Amino acid sequence: MRMFRTFGALAWMLSVFLAFAPGCGNPQSPDSLPAVSAGPPAPSEAEAPAPVEAGAYRGLWVLCEGSRRVLEAPERTDELIADALALGVSDLFVQVYRGGRAWYRSSLADAAPYQAIVDAHGSDPLATLIEKAHAQGLRVHAWVNVLSLSHNPDAPILAELGKQAVHVDRKGRSILDYPEGFDLPEPDRGWLRAGTPGIYLDPAAPGVADKLVATFEELVRHYPELDGLHLDYIRHPGVLPFVPGSRFGVGLDFGYGDASRRRFQRETGVPGPYANDEAPDPARLRNTTRWDDWRREKVTELVARIGAATAALQPELRLSAAVIAYVDRAYLSLAQDWRRWIDEGLIDFAVPMIYTKDDRLFGYQIDSLGHDERAERIWAGVGVWLFDGRPERAPKQIELARTAKLAGDALFSYDAIHASRETAREAGNEASLFSALVPGADLPDEGDEPADTLAASDGPAHVSAPAPSAKAP
Repeated sequence: MRMFRTFGALAWMLSVFLAFAPGCGNPQSPDSLPAVSAGPPAPSEAEAPAPVEAGAYRGLWVLCEGSRRVLEAPERTDELIADALALGVSDLFVQVYRGGRAWYRSSLADAAPYQAIVDAHGSDPLATLIEKAHAQGLRVHAWVNVLSLSHNPDAPILAELGKQAVHVDRKGRSILDYPEGFDLPEPDRGWLRAGTPGIYLDPAAPGVADKLVATFEELVRHYPELDGLHLDYIRHPGVLPFVPGSRFGVGLDFGYGDASRRRFQRETGVPGPYANDEAPDPARLRNTTRWDDWRREKVTELVARIGAATAALQPELRLSAAVIAYVDRAYLSLAQDWRRWIDEGLIDFAVPMIYTKDDRLFGYQIDSLGHDERAERIWAGVGVWLFDGRPERAPKQIELARTAKLAGDALFSYDAIHASRETAREAGNEASLFSALVPGADLPDEGDEPADTLAASDGPAHVSAPAPSAKAP
């Protein structure tokens, strides 16, 4: 399966090179330009990934700056592992890169968090967690926020590449010039909202993709024992309400930096996206379908490059992505074509984040994903944190996810599950997310060691934790 993904990434990059390689004679017209990628040839039966048993895997997202901060307090690692086993988890998605900062050994990211942990505890937190997780049959994926810098304008990548690395909106404003908190400026805020405010890198801007590929290549080189690399925020910024790309000239989208627009013109041979480059008007665009395709292509190209670089170092590494569950919205509005990433072997599996309290909507999403031909490469991301006030509802969505016969599910997040149990303990109440997700689990007495109590739990019956060497999608 790893060979299949590596082949897919290399074939994809070759197709892009051939599509955009300069030729002789007159520039090609828009109609005669080759397809950006037709995808790699169909793999042989020996190379094709084996079918995955439905419900075989369960992931658990572990935040680096949540309420637990497990990496910053290594003494909490044992409890995390015990809780994960009780919850029937097979794979830990451990956040190690956020806002350009690293909770692992790095010379390319801001490793201040990592260094503070080493200074305080004398050990590498990620290496310790991997070792302990593997000893209990759990796999560990390094979870990285790829194109989001959160609210950190001092990230090393910005110090190196400058302001041009950051997304520019259709009105010509850099996100760095947005008001405090990086939400949309007025008057836009009268009718629009940033989906997740923050600083976002433009993957088409000069140097951005190179720096990010090098950053995650270094991560895998320093930690060859990792089982996977989990990409998050691998998309353009979102604005509410969503708009279907640029072709209607409404709403707000991103990628309009000078260097990115020049690159688009150079690589496609067509003018745009503004009808008049000398006097850009956000309501007057041209070649919008080509512009939207090209921006999606730059995100896909980044996924392919990360995959090829890390697979060259660790061929068994599993590459996955947390993605927007509304597939058309992801494609049209956020430049995230994750179905293509699966189809072309660029990632091993995707985790659509189906975060909603609306069980009917959740069911519609699950039904759609379950009938997708890619179902065996999809894990359902379940937002159990939404049900802290009514924890008994969380298992219902997990059961709905199971009916779709997807490869597995993933719970967001460990921090929320742990906090719910602590709150219940303080209130003398046995109802918590943990007890709802682990049938028969009792709250430990205040003096009990959590690991002893949790290790005794059988956990959910439908999930087991395969050994780290087992093949996951």
